[in-house]
Amino acid sequence: MPGEVSASVAGGSGHTRALVVAGSALLLAVVVVASFVIGSRSIPAGHVWDSFFAFDGSLDHQIVRDSRVPRAVVGVLVGAALGLAGALMQGLTRNPLADPGILGIESGASLGAVLAIQTIGWTDLRAIVWFAFAGAAVAAAVVTLLGSSGRGGANPVKLALAGAAATSLLTSITTGILLSDPGALDSYRFWVVGSINGRDMSVAARVAPFIVIGTALAFASARWLNSLALGDDVARGLGVQVVKARVLTSVAVVLLAGAAVAAAGPIGFIGLAVPHVARAVVGHDYRWILGTSVLLGPVMLLGADIAGRVLAPGELQAGVVTAVIGAPVLIYVVRRASLGGL
Repeated sequence: MPGEVSASVAGGSGHTRALVVAGSALLLAVVVVASFVIGSRSIPAGHVWDSFFAFDGSLDHQIVRDSRVPRAVVGVLVGAALGLAGALMQGLTRNPLADPGILGIESGASLGAVLAIQTIGWTDLRAIVWFAFAGAAVAAAVVTLLGSSGRGGANPVKLALAGAAATSLLTSITTGILLSDPGALDSYRFWVVGSINGRDMSVAARVAPFIVIGTALAFASARWLNSLALGDDVARGLGVQVVKARVLTSVAVVLLAGAAVAAAGPIGFIGLAVPHVARAVVGHDYRWILGTSVLLGPVMLLGADIAGRVLAPGELQAGVVTAVIGAPVLIYVVRRASLGGL
């Protein structure tokens, strides 16, 4: 039955959607190569190739191997995680404006980062990652429990309200700590802007296991999301265990978004914009939406990172660029919703 539902919500032929996914993969490969080449110091593609297979210790080779490769790896991981998490949240809540922040993940991660800086004095990003992830996980767990309590269990409205309340509370606590400790504010402001600059392979290694597990859970949730899109009662009639589906999908969101925010800071709009782009080109079958989002998320993040390197005399952080890109998308989504297009 769920499989039949999946087919019914699909848009376009399977061949067309497969071409879209293949094109997205090719686009991602191009953007990754561009991230090696383009920057404040342009590096010829031949030098990039030699840095992998004929390393000679030159400045170009060191820049590629020590800076741009780790930056691209973190960008791929974080972008994929945010794209998937956004698609899952929109499917889970049946809210086209949902993104990972709706479960309090970003505010929880921010509080965890501040506590690491303020109480332990850690300014090493590799150490802050663990506290940020723990804060994101605890915040999401509390929001999920609050949203699931009471008559009827979890539903989109209760989850959104619980997330809004938690975000407000956690943000207030974070702001209070920062205002009382200028030293913590100085260290925190470099993390909270959202960036993949300065991240090394150790950061990627710390978050990769969580993102891999979250990705596996995300694709396992695709059939459930197709059924849940028709409403909980219909989903139950199709044999879906709604509570189990919501819990496992929420766990996937926590793993993906928590790891992404911990690694790169709260980068906005990717989780909102990417699923809408994917839905526009592959239809409403979440198996294809997730498959496209996992590719387009890194494309958007790395593209924003590359743009930030060349659009300003210094360097704009990726979080700033994605906000500039994402704001028109948000306006478009709200406009479509108001006109009944969603």
